[in-house]
Amino acid sequence: QVQLVESGGGLVQAGGSLRLSCAASGRTFSRYAMGWFRQAPGKEREFVAAVGASGGDTYYVGSVKGRYTTSRDNAKNTVYLQMNSLKPEDTAVYYCAAAFSIGTIVNDAGADYWGKGTLVTVSL
Repeated sequence: QVQLVESGGGLVQAGGSLRLSCAASGRTFSRYAMGWFRQAPGKEREFVAAVGASGGDTYYVGSVKGRYTTSRDNAKNTVYLQMNSLKPEDTAVYYCAAAFSIGTIVNDAGADYWGKGTLVTVSL
């Protein structure tokens, strides 16, 4: 079992930045691919970003490429999502996720474990 706890959400003006963190429990964190998803009001959950188990491979949805960066620190059992140049359309609940295979996250938009989410609100 892996428990995931997100933090770092909040209210920010358009053009601003936020960094989300996701702390994972357990001693096997470094075996999991990690991902970020978001769900805006009235919309389906969508894949945002993913990072492989070693941290060497990263993937992003087109709408955030060049603005978001995901990384991980396996020594701290933590994954990060740095969000820059935020736009109102980035407003959503952001979820951290873990999967045995990065394909599950990137190709199937799924995961084996989910956090409860953190709200990001971007105002004009």
